Amino acid sequence: MHSIMVMAGGVVLLLCGQLLARFTGIVSQTQAALYFVPLWLLITADDMWAGVQAGYSLTKELPVFLLVFTVPALLALALWRQLRY
Repeated sequence: MHSIMVMAGGVVLLLCGQLLARFTGIVSQTQAALYFVPLWLLITADDMWAGVQAGYSLTKELPVFLLVFTVPALLALALWRQLRY
């Protein structure tokens, strides 16, 4: 359940970045989609580290980390690809 909530949080963060880019014009929506990926990597790495600190082994946390990172990151890259044309 935690993993689903974190992935949903990633999608919400991506959408907030897109809205911020659209309404402020500081960066383009295309750039915002690309900026999301390294930010999301840091957030999910921190989440994985919290799981390791809570007592889970790294070998158990790593597949969850990959899933939680990959789903919103792929969505961001698909959005980037759609917006760049």
